[in-house]
Amino acid sequence: MPIVIERLTHTYMPNSPFQSTAIHGVDLIIGDGDFFGLIGHTGSGKTTLAMHMNALLAPTEGRVLVDGRNINEKGFDKREVRRRVGLVFQYPEHQLFEETVALDVAFGPKNLGLTQPEIDERVAEALHRVRLPGDIQDRSPFDLSGGQMRRVAIAGVLAMRPETIVLDEPTAGLDPKGRKDILQLIAQLHQGGATVVMVSHSMEDIARLATRIGVMQHGKLAMLGPTAEIFAQGDRLIEMNLDIPAAARLARALRHKGFDVPDGIYQMEALREYLLACLCPEVAR
Repeated sequence: MPIVIERLTHTYMPNSPFQSTAIHGVDLIIGDGDFFGLIGHTGSGKTTLAMHMNALLAPTEGRVLVDGRNINEKGFDKREVRRRVGLVFQYPEHQLFEETVALDVAFGPKNLGLTQPEIDERVAEALHRVRLPGDIQDRSPFDLSGGQMRRVAIAGVLAMRPETIVLDEPTAGLDPKGRKDILQLIAQLHQGGATVVMVSHSMEDIARLATRIGVMQHGKLAMLGPTAEIFAQGDRLIEMNLDIPAAARLARALRHKGFDVPDGIYQMEALREYLLACLCPEVAR
């Protein structure tokens, strides 16, 4: 189920003194099975772009196609696209509101008009997918840890059984363990067949998981390509005042010292293997 974005422009509060154009003429295709990372400074348009992917925002100009259909055309059922493209906001636990975990996770499926047995099945399935025990269903979500609350919020999206999951800063505000757990969960969702779009400030997270990257700058898609290709352009990213992964930063420094480090190295494991092959070839073998 590809998502095709064509010449997308979005202006907030048009024809007012507060008019502001957040996105300018963006073209982008998210393919089936992609793990697409979207990076850029605060205010670069990342979240605005993500919110167009399931019709939470409508373009000022251009269009968004899901499975070839314009999701903003008159008569298109927005509920259908939001079932197929799930959006997890930054700090999604702030949107929990029901008395129990089960009721919160069931909110989406209930609005689809499913029967109670079908809703119960989806709640149990979603909680299992986010690795929360079944006996947590009757607890208040507000009695849980921050990491558990975020898992409950993600389970509420998964209960809709989306084919594509869009996550906006999914690890924001979590402690190291919570961050690691959420990243493992997202990786497993992708390995299970979901298409994933992840908006993040963390270059380390993007480097670890994404297969393709888009770089937003001043509302435009400034760079687009495979992860290795984007992080090989470290100088350009630094000129845009963006960070690069620690491994790419170290590889860049070694190149400046005269080492012939390949451009495609952006993960510590690959850099370690390269250094072992150079310094201790008998160990590398």
